[in-house]
Amino acid sequence: MSSSQPVVGPGPGPVNRSTLPSPAVPEPRPDRGYLLDNAQVEAGERFTWLAELFDGVTLGHVDRLGVRAGWRCWEVGAGGPSVPEALATAVGPTGHVLATDINPVWLDPHGGYEVLRHDIVTDPPPHPGTFDLVHARLVLVHVPDRDRALAAMVAALRPGGWLLIEDADTELQPLACLDEIGPAQRRANRLRRAVRELLTRRGADLRYGRTLPRALRSAGLVDVAAAGCFPVGGVACDRLEAATVRMVRAELVAAGLADDVEIDAHLAAVDAGELDLTLAPLISAWGRRPGWS
Repeated sequence: MSSSQPVVGPGPGPVNRSTLPSPAVPEPRPDRGYLLDNAQVEAGERFTWLAELFDGVTLGHVDRLGVRAGWRCWEVGAGGPSVPEALATAVGPTGHVLATDINPVWLDPHGGYEVLRHDIVTDPPPHPGTFDLVHARLVLVHVPDRDRALAAMVAALRPGGWLLIEDADTELQPLACLDEIGPAQRRANRLRRAVRELLTRRGADLRYGRTLPRALRSAGLVDVAAAGCFPVGGVACDRLEAATVRMVRAELVAAGLADDVEIDAHLAAVDAGELDLTLAPLISAWGRRPGWS
């Protein structure tokens, strides 16, 4: 039986993040499953800072693809509420936004969009052939069966509908600090390599972003194009780094990739604003299903 199940239907009202649940932090796990699990309390912090860094990029592409009143949109692996909320505003009361996640705990039950618990790999696409836009950000890079997940998203599009996929490519730019001028910067880069190692062990493809245009063409889409975003420095990069390192701290120590002294020193340097932290490039690629409805 499919694990897809409705969580709540669409409803009016702004997000009140203070009312959203804060799951307990789990014990370290074996090398399986998604490393940056929504069940951890730091996930909410990561969604806040990812939205600060990338929502402008995402919504700029959405606007250029022509999203407007009446459109049907599917936000895959939504994580936090910011993009589904923005899409719901764009499509208005005559449109519909579906936000899915394997664990939708951070999505707002009164955010004006439908929420569905859904696994993009194992569950069939909801309402196939009906969506004007399907979007996923920082999802497929973590999914071992990426081809199957991508095929499910393409199947959900109506003829003429757009698929927008955004994923990182950490091997294009693997450093936490581009300007490695001292021990704090070298330590930051060592820890970034350790986190990348954990992601690889969990099945992430750290080169996936660069393959997106080819992957979309291979999936049968047309009018394929892509762009990249590369944030460097600032509060959002600092806060995202701190939340991520705290989130994977137990796994780093258990795997022997870092120790508590090193992690504490790095977090202190981040909090003191001593590092010009950066991220891997975010590659955004889009394509259209052939035909027009």
